[in-house]
Amino acid sequence: MLAVILDGYTDEPAGLGVPPYLDVYPRYVAGAIWHLCPEATVKYFTVDQARSDFEYFQKICSKADLLIVIAGVCVPGKYLGGDPIKLDELIKWSSLLSSKVKILGGPVAKFGYGEEGGKIAVEPKFFDNYYDIVVKGDIEIVIRDFILEKFSVEKIDPCATRENYSEIKEFAVKGALIARQHPCFGKNLICEIETYRGCPRFVVGGCSFCTTVRYGKVTYRDPKDIVSEVRALHNVGVKHFRLGRQADFYTYMAKDTGKSEFPEPSPEAIEKLLRGIRLNAPKIETLHIDNVNPGTIYHHKEKSIEVTKILMKYHTPGDVAAFGVESADPRVVKLNNLKVMPDEAFEAIRILNEVGSIRGWNGLPEILPGVNFVCGLIGETRETYRLNFKFLRRVLEEGLLLRRINIRQVLAFPGTPMWSVGNKIIRRHKKYFRWFKEKVRREIDQPMLMKLVPLGTVLKRAFTEKHYGKATYARQPGSYPLLLYCPEKLPLHRYYDFAVVGYGYRSVIVVPYPLNVNRAPVSLLELIPGIGRKKALEIKLKRPFKSLEEVEKLLDSKEALKYLSLGEKHEAERIL
Repeated sequence: MLAVILDGYTDEPAGLGVPPYLDVYPRYVAGAIWHLCPEATVKYFTVDQARSDFEYFQKICSKADLLIVIAGVCVPGKYLGGDPIKLDELIKWSSLLSSKVKILGGPVAKFGYGEEGGKIAVEPKFFDNYYDIVVKGDIEIVIRDFILEKFSVEKIDPCATRENYSEIKEFAVKGALIARQHPCFGKNLICEIETYRGCPRFVVGGCSFCTTVRYGKVTYRDPKDIVSEVRALHNVGVKHFRLGRQADFYTYMAKDTGKSEFPEPSPEAIEKLLRGIRLNAPKIETLHIDNVNPGTIYHHKEKSIEVTKILMKYHTPGDVAAFGVESADPRVVKLNNLKVMPDEAFEAIRILNEVGSIRGWNGLPEILPGVNFVCGLIGETRETYRLNFKFLRRVLEEGLLLRRINIRQVLAFPGTPMWSVGNKIIRRHKKYFRWFKEKVRREIDQPMLMKLVPLGTVLKRAFTEKHYGKATYARQPGSYPLLLYCPEKLPLHRYYDFAVVGYGYRSVIVVPYPLNVNRAPVSLLELIPGIGRKKALEIKLKRPFKSLEEVEKLLDSKEALKYLSLGEKHEAERIL
């Protein structure tokens, strides 16, 4: 048996699968195949790999018994590592790829296709004309049933779902091997790990736009099963992990789940999980989380502080608790059944700052909140945008830190209350959206970055990912990594330490640290505080220097010396 998995990338409120992230869907599917057919060949391709050599990809598919396409972006964003599959590709490729059976799975098959915020999703039934099976249930369970039914499409229920996590226990472990086929493997690959499914706010209906609550009531995953999967991935060679597939990490195994909108956190259960991961995967380089409900922190302050301290004991610095604030307009909060009122969200930001703003070994604070705003919701007016900006300005003026501010337009999916509204509101308020976004980038984001990583901050082990003209983009692996812009072409796919020398609106300008004064180009030397263009040219003319004291005499400044070295102290760690 030959099965081909095409990863068109996924991005959900709880779960990310755009490189360098590898989501659970391809791993569970590969695990289901290998569990039932140990001798099967499973070939994994990202959509970017398929695009780059479509002829080769087409040739492999022509020999395949099964093509599984996984896709679905529910919360569109801008991605450095990959470009999610387009609607026309999902349509055209279904006829161009000649595998025996074609199956479409992931959020696109369950909720529909969403390309960008401010639009209405294409309904899942649209794809019935192009694929043999469009999986509205769980893709790994349908694949399992397909194999058990001896590859009979007619006998398959595309709505089949797992009854409990024990059904995929072996899939998760055996599917770890597929990580080796990912283009980021051995470099900066981050595996998304599922801790539970559903949303604790299911009991009150959840937010008006969110697809996470549509998975139903919360089902927790046994910590032993999570640890087993992490151990398997770690043994394969994965070093970066994010516990990202849950609505609120702080409510993992929480008390009163299913009874309360804000169940009480269980620090004991969370420590058991994190300790187990660390003991079984000792070479982990990144361990981060994703979503946290600010309402949990507000309603359970002491328990949340305890969870934060436990997290800081086991994770790696630079972690982000993504707060779904969505709106600072009380009217919008009520009409859309959102999580928290503005003052409650602010208090949650303050609490997390008190505990998590300590700077870690990699140059970033241990854990900070990131906030999400969704525009175009029911009840939104011009005043909503003013209140949203006022909220962010208050955070900045009171000296609190936000790791990132995400502003997006609502994307309406079938089955959510927003579906009947669609994009009417956001179309009407386009000029307010642009005003708000530009004002935040200019007046909040940049000042916040300057407080988050002051000039001279050394950001350790950032991975060079892409060239941009004559410059290089780099990021530290993790949740919502800070974009580093180095105005020089550096070798790609290597780890560097960088020093911060300037700021964009959502990125920082950096130079390798320490910078070799005898070899560095003028373009980098002139960026260092205390040097500038004129002195950088003098340095070029008078080098090589035998000591930093000689450099100090030339500059009349000690400030610049902390960025510099004479020899080969700094060498990028090459990825083999």
